[in-house]
Amino acid sequence: MATVLNIVGGGMAGSEAAWQAAESGVRVVIHEMRPKVGTFAHRTGDLAEMVCSNSFRSDDDQQNAVGLLHWEMRQAGGLVMAQADAHRLPAGGALAVDRDPFARSVTERIKSHPLIEVEDNEIRRLPDDGHWIIATGPLTSGALAEAIRAETGEDSLAFFDAIAPIVHFDSVDLDKAWFQSRYDKGETEEERTAYLNCPLDRDRYEAFVDALLDADKTEFREGETAGYFDGCLPIEVMAERGRETLRHGPMKPVGLTNPRSPGAKPWAVAQLRRDNALGTLYNIVGFQTKMKHGAQVEVFRMIPGLENARFARLGGIHRNTFLNSPRLIDSQLRLKSRPNIRFAGQITGVEGYVESAAMGLVAGRLAAAELTGRDRTPPPPETAMGALINHITGGADAKTFQPMNVNFGLFPPIDAKGGRRGRRDRYRAYTDRAKAAMAGWLGVPALDAA
Repeated sequence: MATVLNIVGGGMAGSEAAWQAAESGVRVVIHEMRPKVGTFAHRTGDLAEMVCSNSFRSDDDQQNAVGLLHWEMRQAGGLVMAQADAHRLPAGGALAVDRDPFARSVTERIKSHPLIEVEDNEIRRLPDDGHWIIATGPLTSGALAEAIRAETGEDSLAFFDAIAPIVHFDSVDLDKAWFQSRYDKGETEEERTAYLNCPLDRDRYEAFVDALLDADKTEFREGETAGYFDGCLPIEVMAERGRETLRHGPMKPVGLTNPRSPGAKPWAVAQLRRDNALGTLYNIVGFQTKMKHGAQVEVFRMIPGLENARFARLGGIHRNTFLNSPRLIDSQLRLKSRPNIRFAGQITGVEGYVESAAMGLVAGRLAAAELTGRDRTPPPPETAMGALINHITGGADAKTFQPMNVNFGLFPPIDAKGGRRGRRDRYRAYTDRAKAAMAGWLGVPALDAA
């Protein structure tokens, strides 16, 4: 019987790892505990279900590190990116996804692959033998998380992650809100109207901040401390950092003009982004929250245009577990104490859908190479994938390690000589170098990376 690669978890990372390994000729079994064992955040038993935002963030592969990561995954035949592109929603320069059809399509492609089998069972301990990838994500089951802690000897490392509310479009007051993408980004009218904007004057904004600060919030258990990931801060935590924080963050009014009063700039703007292809659901951008549900309804209905909002989902907060990867994981994404086990996805300390799927892509390829007797090195550190792996497997300080999105600060520095002095030129230099390096890793002509 052919050697089997077992993958624990069918999220973004597990699905991508399975696809890459199977496309390399390796037989794969995905062990996914849902729907038998649910989580507070998941609603279905589909693979690659999106539980937070529906955005894969910027798709600009010349000026943005996550856009470059999109490009690399497409070049590598990534399943997640292919299905994201197939179920894309208008979102200006971002890649937003119709989440339910996206997850269903990933599930269908995985289950129809002749070399992939999906078992709905919970893995509760670290396996002693065989070849495994653990890609259980931020909601790793308690039993498996305890087994990992027992093996590594590490204290539980976790931060608290929050999700934003989703409202029904037909409950938004369009006499107050207007359609516009920031800076009118997007080539088509549909793209330019992917966002709804709710304006606040100064008094409304100040009252909103006061309400956020006073609202009932989720209490942590005794002994728990809230170490938030900066890229997904609850909105009320941002408000606690200063009264102007929100209007310079998710509620910034720049690049937006209210067509009803074009001469009067709003003091702040709450943006809503389309969350499904039908346009019946919109999520409130950047409004992750730890407020209790009753407080959320009361506070968010203070926003002009949302006075009668009906919520398809309210926000929430959950504990998000990750490994101290610089201390525990080698450059092949293997657990140093048990090299038959690889880790992939958010549990390794990367943050974001795309970053998680990218780590699954690399783990699947590395495992497949090992199982088929081929040499395979991780992607070069000049690539977005390689920069992430380098960061989590030794580039970061283990003493202060926290989850990280991909960004150009993780890449080897670019020589500023030769006229590449401005930020745009510098970022283009990063992406040009990365595309050439990625082409070499994939074994394709450099011309294909242009």
